[in-house]
Amino acid sequence: MTSDNPLADKSAFRGVGACVFDAYGTLFDFNAAVERCRPAIGEKAGRLSEIWRFKQLQYSWLRGLMDKYTDFWQVTGDALDFALATCGIDDATLRARLLDLYWNLDAYAEVPALLGRLKAAGIPCAILSNGSPAMLRAAAESAGIDQYLAGIYSVGEVGVFKPHPSVYDLPQKHLGLAADRIAFQSANAWDAAAASAFGFRVAWINRAGQPPERLPWQPAAELQSLADLPALLGLDQGFPPTPAAAR
Repeated sequence: MTSDNPLADKSAFRGVGACVFDAYGTLFDFNAAVERCRPAIGEKAGRLSEIWRFKQLQYSWLRGLMDKYTDFWQVTGDALDFALATCGIDDATLRARLLDLYWNLDAYAEVPALLGRLKAAGIPCAILSNGSPAMLRAAAESAGIDQYLAGIYSVGEVGVFKPHPSVYDLPQKHLGLAADRIAFQSANAWDAAAASAFGFRVAWINRAGQPPERLPWQPAAELQSLADLPALLGLDQGFPPTPAAAR
């Protein structure tokens, strides 16, 4: 269901040529690794997952500002080490297990059916993520959604993390579409704001029910889950995808 955002109307997404998705938190549940290890972690599991994710993002932003890019796998490991230390956990076996599970994260329940429906409707789907190509391919294959994807685009191509504009330029180059022909979906409000500033038609997948960011670039729609995307795209009304000649 769309929110009360006055811009959250279907006409804003009519005739898009492709759908591009953020990966972690949008297609893949980044909490899944910690949840699978909850029996070993105990009551600190929720805090560990929250800190791990926060530091993962923070380190990517800091490296971007310092012009010190490194592979997202390194960032993920560094963030986990900080989270484990903060939670007072010193367990090398658990650390190795958590990192191994990050290659096989669960997709959110609605994702496979959603991507299948979009592909059947003739709308190309792709991932745009901070993740390394190997990480993203492994997660897509493990979740069984690789068959629905027209492409997986990683920041490794440009050597800087989101929200740098060069990252959001990648789908245009690969898909041959202008930004305003691309619907971009992210569960991260800051990512949705940056993609909106770039010129995409953006749907913020607000899974956690968070308030909107205080930034001038707002997404065109706010959804509770990706299950609401087909209706937003007008598939329930038979809107066709944009013909290739018009892209």
